[in-house]
Amino acid sequence: MRIEPVPALEGHVAVPGDKSISHRAVLVGALCEGDVRVSGFGRSADTEATMKAVRSLGVEVDEHDVDTLTVRGAGLRGLSEPSGPIDCRNAGTLMRLVTGILAGQRGSFELVGDQSLSARPMERVAEPLRRMGALVETTDGHAPLVVAGAQLRAIDYELPVPSAQVKSAVLLAGLFASGETTVVEPMPTRDHTERMLERAGATVTRRPTSVSIEAPERLTLGDLEICGDFSSAAPFLVAAAIVPGSALTVHGVGLNPRRTGLLDVLERMGARVAIYNRRPIGGEPAGDVEVRTSELVGATVTAAEVPSLIDELPLLALAACHARGETVVRGAGELRLKESNRIESVVEELRRIGGHIRATRDGFRVRGVPTRVRGGIVESRGDHRLAMLGAVAGVSSQEGVELRGAEAVAVSFPGFFDVLEQIAR
Repeated sequence: MRIEPVPALEGHVAVPGDKSISHRAVLVGALCEGDVRVSGFGRSADTEATMKAVRSLGVEVDEHDVDTLTVRGAGLRGLSEPSGPIDCRNAGTLMRLVTGILAGQRGSFELVGDQSLSARPMERVAEPLRRMGALVETTDGHAPLVVAGAQLRAIDYELPVPSAQVKSAVLLAGLFASGETTVVEPMPTRDHTERMLERAGATVTRRPTSVSIEAPERLTLGDLEICGDFSSAAPFLVAAAIVPGSALTVHGVGLNPRRTGLLDVLERMGARVAIYNRRPIGGEPAGDVEVRTSELVGATVTAAEVPSLIDELPLLALAACHARGETVVRGAGELRLKESNRIESVVEELRRIGGHIRATRDGFRVRGVPTRVRGGIVESRGDHRLAMLGAVAGVSSQEGVELRGAEAVAVSFPGFFDVLEQIAR
């Protein structure tokens, strides 16, 4: 796909429902008593895998529209053993969270994934669940996994590295454990699971550095609206920040402070960011975000900030290429364990189009030049974040970008290129 440079990006857009919350809506909905009607569902290859997974566990999911569905909950212990393996495809969130849920069910369950997911570490989930009494086997620390339901006990678990997925797996297993399960975090990570379980009636205690849950008698959610996905909005916001003359507003996007670190860093770099019409959507803070172009300067991102913008760091690297001075990102070693090694991938792809960037052990350093990058070829490497990065690089370049593997965006945002075309002027 050829992505040409544009004079400016202008307009008002909305993005699909939050992918992280959409996964949780289906998974928690499956454990509820009664129907859970979900609106604003973020349909993508990943979230469709989650719908298919709960169906294989005996849960009915009625799809009314592209972003509206009803999950007919089976109750806390109502999931059934499937006839074959549960295919998580490329969805790491699904594999890790459903492992926590299945640890408290009756039966034996095998979880498989595609080549990319099978390379990602799963022992980090299996180990705390075993402490709770779960029977979890990995394949040399990776998928396929086999989970056999067991009687669980509550634990206090300190995360060795920040991970919302591992935290969520332990908290979901805590729904079936006797006593109070507590997860201690080295630094705050996204809290969508805690918010949804609390909304569903579980007793959740949140503290600055930990969260606890007690096993409930039942869960109920009723109607659930999902806000726009900040990570899906991020490519357009970064594009507006670096393409001269741009002014763009994304409406109804999630503004959970544990997800919006990109806005904080962009503002520190001099971007003109404004937030209007703040309001709650489905128990999450949300609002309308406007970004206008301005001259950017380099900034330093610390390890403490990384969890709040881990998915947006590739886009930040591109913004840093357009900024005056040096940008340094530290404490982002987790990027090496994503769909691709995103430190090496981002550095190699941005260098190919004229960026001055080099990798470090746990991040990267960028020497910015306040002008458009040259352009050239960008390979997505099957990674949806890199595909979006290549598209934003194209519209903000001098010569355009040939984006190879553009179809990877469907993992999280199938309509991405339609929205990009809508705002290009």
